[in-house]
Formats: sequence, C-alpha cells, structure tokens
Amino acid sequence: MASNAYSRRAFIRTAGAVGVGLVLATELPGCGPKAPPAPFAPNAWLRIAPDDAITVILNKSEMGQGVILGLPTIIAEELDASFDRISVEFAPVGEAYIDPAFGMMITGGSTSVADMWVPLRNAGATARGMLVAAAAKQWSVDPQSCTTRDGVVYHDASQRKATYGSLTDAAASMPVPKDVPLKSASAFKLIGKHRSRPDIPSKVNGSAQYGIDVRVPNMMYAAIARSPVFGGRVKSFDATKAKAVPGVTQVVQISNGVAVVAKNTWAAFQGKSQLDIAWDEGPNANLTSAALFAEADGLAASHRGEHVAVTRGTPNTSAGIVVEAIYRGPFLAHATMEPQTATADVRDDRCEVWAPNQVQQRCQADAMAVTGLPADKVIINTTLLGGGFGRRLESDYVREAVEVSKAAKVPVKVTWTREDDIQNEFYRPMSLNVVRGVVEGGNLKALSHRVVSASWFLRWNPKFLKNGIDETSIAEAIDAPYRLPNFEVTFTDHEHGIPVGSWRSPDASWNCFVTESFIDELAHAAGKDPVQFRLGILVPRAANVLKLAVEKAKWGHSQKGVAQGVAIVFWNGSCGAMIADVSMVGGQPKVHRVVAAIDCGTVVNPDIITQQGVGATYFGLSAALTGKITIGKGRVEQHNFYDYTVLRMADAPPVDVYTVESSEKPTGIGEVCTPPIAPAVANAVFALTAKRVRMLPFSDALA
Repeated sequence: MASNAYSRRAFIRTAGAVGVGLVLATELPGCGPKAPPAPFAPNAWLRIAPDDAITVILNKSEMGQGVILGLPTIIAEELDASFDRISVEFAPVGEAYIDPAFGMMITGGSTSVADMWVPLRNAGATARGMLVAAAAKQWSVDPQSCTTRDGVVYHDASQRKATYGSLTDAAASMPVPKDVPLKSASAFKLIGKHRSRPDIPSKVNGSAQYGIDVRVPNMMYAAIARSPVFGGRVKSFDATKAKAVPGVTQVVQISNGVAVVAKNTWAAFQGKSQLDIAWDEGPNANLTSAALFAEADGLAASHRGEHVAVTRGTPNTSAGIVVEAIYRGPFLAHATMEPQTATADVRDDRCEVWAPNQVQQRCQADAMAVTGLPADKVIINTTLLGGGFGRRLESDYVREAVEVSKAAKVPVKVTWTREDDIQNEFYRPMSLNVVRGVVEGGNLKALSHRVVSASWFLRWNPKFLKNGIDETSIAEAIDAPYRLPNFEVTFTDHEHGIPVGSWRSPDASWNCFVTESFIDELAHAAGKDPVQFRLGILVPRAANVLKLAVEKAKWGHSQKGVAQGVAIVFWNGSCGAMIADVSMVGGQPKVHRVVAAIDCGTVVNPDIITQQGVGATYFGLSAALTGKITIGKGRVEQHNFYDYTVLRMADAPPVDVYTVESSEKPTGIGEVCTPPIAPAVANAVFALTAKRVRMLPFSDALA
C-alpha cells in the first residue's frame, strides 16, 4: 500500500496538483517515468497508459453507494473509452481533488455525481480532444474528420485508426483545449445504461480491502477504553492485569482514554476488559433523555434563543381550523456494518494512515495536530468503507490511531467493538418540533414549524451558521416542496453535551417525518384525500413525482386490513414521493410494499438508483420501527444489536423504485428515500387506527 501511495503522490507532483489537469503516460508500470515536458493541467482525474489501460482517480470514497461505477462512467462517456479498460484509484489529499461545492475533499450529502458531473465530463472530453488532435496531426487530416469509439481514434476516409494508448506521447504535446464541447444527452452510450458494478466480485469473494482488512509490516493491534460518560476523562488507571493478558505488549494513555496494544485484536480486547480505570465523569454525568427533552420543552415554550429562518405572510393567523402538534425525535446511531477502525504508522519524519473515511483533509489535519508534522509528511490512504452514513465524516477514530502509534512507537491498527461504536458516536440529534397549521375551506392557509435541536455543523465550522441558524438542522422544514403563502420556520440551537453529527439525510430524516405527518393531519382536518390535498399545494416538480408514485402504487386500492400512507421529500436537489402499504400486526406496523418515485435529474446508472433507493428506504425504516439511543446518567443505554436493533430480512418489504425521465443535471440519490419512509408508514397507521404518531420509534409510540 505504501508503494501505491508514493506513486499517487508522485503523480500529483507531476500534474501540478493545483486546479485541474490531465496526465498522460506518467510513471507507467514497466515503462519507466515519462514525464511530459511541462505540467499538463486541465485536470488530474485521468491517466492513459501505452497499453490502453485507463486509470480514473476518484476524489470520493466508496461506501457502497457506487462511485466506483458512477464516476468513471461520466469520464468514460465523454472520453469515448471502453469501460472494460478502466480501473480506479482513490485520490490522495490534494488541492486538485477538492469538491468544488464544498471547498474540501468530502463524500457526503448525496453530492458525488452532482458535484463531479461537470468536472469529470470536462476531463473526459478534454482528453478525447487531445487524443484526436494527436492522431489528426500524425495523419495530416482535419481533427473534425476523425471519430472516436471504445478507446480508438478513427479516420474513416483513409481507413486509419489508432488506439488511445498508442497516442499518449503525441497527445502530451498537444495544447490543452478550452471550453471543449460536451455530448448531448441523445449521444450518450454509457450514461443511463445498465452496467454491473466492478466492485461487486471482490466484495463477494472477500478480496476487497476495507479499513478493517489493512495489514502493514510490524503492525500491532489496539483497543481503547473510553469514558462511559460523554466528556469524561481519565483520573488514574492500573494496567497490571491488562499487561498480564497473553499477547498484550503495551498500555498507553491517549487524550480520550487508555489504549491496550497487543499482538492481535482479541488480546487487545481482553486486555482492555482488564483495565482498572478511575474516571472523572465531568459535567454530563447526570444527563438523561427525559431531562434533555424537558429542557427542549422549556426552550420551545420560552422561545429563548429562537431565530427566525423564514417568515412570510401571516403564519400565526387563527382564521380557520387550527391544528397544533409537538413531535419528539430520539438520538440515533449510525451502526455501520464495519465498526470504526484506522491504522497509523507514526515515525519521526512522517505519518501514514489507512482509514475508511469520508473526509481526507480532516483526517490529515488531525494527524498533523497530533504529530506536529507538515501536510506533505502526512499521508492519508482511503480504503473501502463498510458503511458511512455520515459517521465517517468525523475523524476521531483516525486521531486515536495516530495518538496510539505515536505513543507506542509502532504501526498500530485500532479496532472498535460494536459496543464502542454505538456508545461513542456522533448521533443524529434529538429534536423537538412544534408545528401549527390552519386550514380553511378545505385548503391549507398557514403553517409554522419550530425546530429545537443541536447543530452538528456548529462544531464543524461556526461560519456555516447564518444569523444563528444551521440550515441543515431545518432541512425539510424550510425547503419542503409546498407553495405556502403564510409560512414560518424558526430554529433554536439546543446544545446539551451529547455529541451529534451527520446521519444519513441529516436532520431531514426527522423533519420530514414531522412535516409529512402533519401535512397528512391537516389534510384530514380539511376533509380531503391526502394525495389530493398535497397536489393542491405542491410545486410542479414534486407534483409530477407524486403522480408517478400514485400511478405505480395504485393509490386507493382496498386490500382488506392494509392501508396506504404517502409522503413527499425534497433532499439536496432531488425530489421524491413514497407510498407504503401497511397493516398492523401485534399492535405494530408491518410494511408489505413500498413504492418510491424520484426525480434526480439525469440517471447515470439505473441500477445504482434502485440499489440506493432500496438501501436508503431500509435504513430509514429500521430507525422508524425500533431505532433509538437513550441517555441515562450521561451514558448511552444501548450496547449492541440486541438492544439497538436494525431491520431484519423478514421485516424488509419489496421496494419498487421509479425515476422521472429527465435530462437535467444529476442530483443526489443516496439519501432521498430515507426521510419519507417513516411518515409514509405513520400516515398508513393513522388510516388503520385513527392514531397519530408524534414520536419515534413505532415500537415506543405504539407500545
């Protein structure tokens, strides 16, 4: 792995590593270095070897969402390359690989295809233009008379052809074209077509390398005992019994706990269990979920710290039927299938890290802070991720590994247990939402939505807050796709000492439950069918999506004992509608079928759309049915999958995913189906029982 990392770094130096650039035939295996005479820089996403092998550099992490297929498809389309010749590398930390929308290297928010759509199309088209120019010069013909197909340049009039690989040296001397023309959607040959994911075989046969699979020479293994109370610190510890465990070699203290270093993971876990630690539990030792919700109730009642995000018209009117409700949402853990893990090798003059991460630059910054080394001496290698869902937007587990390696003076892989993972999280925030609506003459006249929740963006960077408002915390409250002339949304930042973070579709996952459950309640108050009520106030794009869902789900069918619930979502540029068929079994909802309709712009790969739609639905349904994190005496009360349960196969319904045909720029797909499943089920529960669900999970609300 270290040699691969060096090769990538050398590539970046050759390319200039600033802005965008194309590198052709640079440091090719077995060929010796063939650096172009000058930096070659419309982009740094692509290498073509003389043997026609094409390497695409990915600045996005692969955590199951399919960027290993989706992003190369975009380049290959404009390059007119054979997809079978393409391999991928994960990019090192570098300015060339910053996401243009975020201003940093990051994989999150369903933005990979959306943000890289234009840069990668330009990358492929620029390379193709230079290869064509090289061939045309060799043949003394007009480049306009040449065509490309499957990695070959053709000149039909003279019946000549040249593979891309044979043209790399010549292409390197061609001027970089500006404003290269891109294909029209009608000319696409790869985009929008079915293609198997190239990463699946290795994941099936076990050869895929995740963070937990990393092995480096002389590596040791470590487990960390952390404070059971958030914010606690070590007062003292006795490692005598831990050091007596066979295989344990060292016990070292780090900033947030005590690490046991051993010859294998099992010995490290056993040694950790034998540590005798006295903790200073700090200021959060008496926190409970009940007290936190009581505190949120007080903030809502007093309006203390409340900021108005949007207001128009007269949202507080009482001229009509007034409906009010309070919703309470729990903390949620990510529970990625691969627990947190990272491997670090800290030496006097360099630090190298291997980690399944979503934020390479944050990982590098943490490693720099621990080691005191400059950026060019800190190497971050991104492995496959066994799930991310926003948890690996944090870099705490990387910092820990670097601290342990530095203290132990050996390469170390830190592995978390499932209990470590669930009890030391950055949770989806608990939230209290106060909503008020007014209907008159069968129509929605006014709506107000007050959100009381912790801001996870505040910890990332205070500049993300605008006038005291974290816009991610009010997603699906402020941007629900309804035309509402009398409308208000407020936000109160409820900081409480429990670490919070981004959870798949962040706060939209909860706010959508509130908005769509309440819209359904207002439809009932207005005496209207929930679909017809929504169609009367939805923006046209969302109305089209809902109509597709209604058609495919056969809205209004009358199967005995089964009711349908509907919900709408607008998430980060994508619009979705979901209809769930639900019955009640033992007092709890049983979901029989889900239909999701999505408008996500141009579809790069329809199979990924389906896979992500199904996966996101199951993720949301899992949380809705039984998911919750509760706090007692400053501690998380859940431990493992026996008490933080996730969706079982027997409870996973068929999910049919349909897309609206579009030639617009792609928008996100990885999260749009998570928010609407809970309200769709809740609205079906109301149709069956006449009970409104105003808290989750259902296992608590309907107990």
